[in-house]
Amino acid sequence: MKYIEELLQGVEVEWKTLGDEKFIEIANTSRCPVKASNRIAGNTPYYGANNIQDYVEGYTHDGTYVLVAEDGTTSVENYSVQWATGKFWANNHVHVLRGIDCVNSRFLFHYLRIVDFAPFLTGGGRAKLTKKDLIRVPIPIPPLHVQQEIVRILDKFTELETELELRKQQYERYRDQLLAPDKGLAETEVEWKKMREIFETRNGYTPSKANADFWTNGTIPWYRMEDLRTKGRILEDSIQHITPQAIKGKGLFKAGSIILATTATIGEHALLIADSLANQQFTNFSIRKSLADSLIPKFIYYYFFVIDEWCKQNVNVSSFPSVDIERLKSVLFPIPPLHVQQRIVSLLDKFHTLTTSISEGLPRELELRKQQYAYYRDQLLSFER
Repeated sequence: MKYIEELLQGVEVEWKTLGDEKFIEIANTSRCPVKASNRIAGNTPYYGANNIQDYVEGYTHDGTYVLVAEDGTTSVENYSVQWATGKFWANNHVHVLRGIDCVNSRFLFHYLRIVDFAPFLTGGGRAKLTKKDLIRVPIPIPPLHVQQEIVRILDKFTELETELELRKQQYERYRDQLLAPDKGLAETEVEWKKMREIFETRNGYTPSKANADFWTNGTIPWYRMEDLRTKGRILEDSIQHITPQAIKGKGLFKAGSIILATTATIGEHALLIADSLANQQFTNFSIRKSLADSLIPKFIYYYFFVIDEWCKQNVNVSSFPSVDIERLKSVLFPIPPLHVQQRIVSLLDKFHTLTTSISEGLPRELELRKQQYAYYRDQLLSFER
């Protein structure tokens, strides 16, 4: 703390806005959205609002930039701000910025991660940060040597997180290639059926909170998005539970079925290990009895990562974002031979275990680093206006 106090003592800070062209370059004109079906596979990261969505040929930008979500951020409270270096492709869901002259781009990145963007957003269910509003966002500009020292300190705490994120991205890329119709699945004969032919679908629901009999001493898992965020995508138990009295209609979602978020936070899914239910944000996909011997639940689970991306690319933007379930039911789903499914599952399980074991070996350190980063970031970047 003493070092930070000495570093910032007497420092003069200018306040500008992101629209000040003397200090900030907004390189949006080169952005170019490309539908997934039209992308040519390559080694260039293709950035969307929240992360790298694909790897393609060509590039729109080359250098070090800060990417700020224009729309589609997964969280308004933790607004999506990404760091991109080298050659990359940016679609039209991110603003592309960098510092010029006396603004260090990495300093800009760290600072924008603590900005409350909510007052600058417009729109309803899919909040948007227009360029007109982006350029109003204020930023501090301390002397360049102070910016560089702040960056040096904060980057120490992000190195581990960056390494783990790169490993996760590597796994996701490998998974996507293994499941791609023109790559991994092209190695064998695959039958394709519309999802409506394979799955029975049902909507989740929330039992009345006013009826204590539905909740008191409940033992049946009832899932919300919070469960996926805290427990992962293979769900054995939930945070909240319901009683048998709360069950209606066709009963529980069966073990081995999938729940997919088709409203609000769209394109997140999980595999159910036990009979259970979920709230109305989720649609349940249960394999039809006639095909139960043709598909392995774990293969279905892995292929639903492809379905997740389809959902994210086909959101109905209205007052409340949602997926058109009837359109989704027409999407083709692969049925490879069982031995091919098992091979894919085995490979992805091993890769996932490798990635997870590395993460699990460092959870306390990673959490400590995150806490330290947040603490020092707040101390170093809380400039008075």
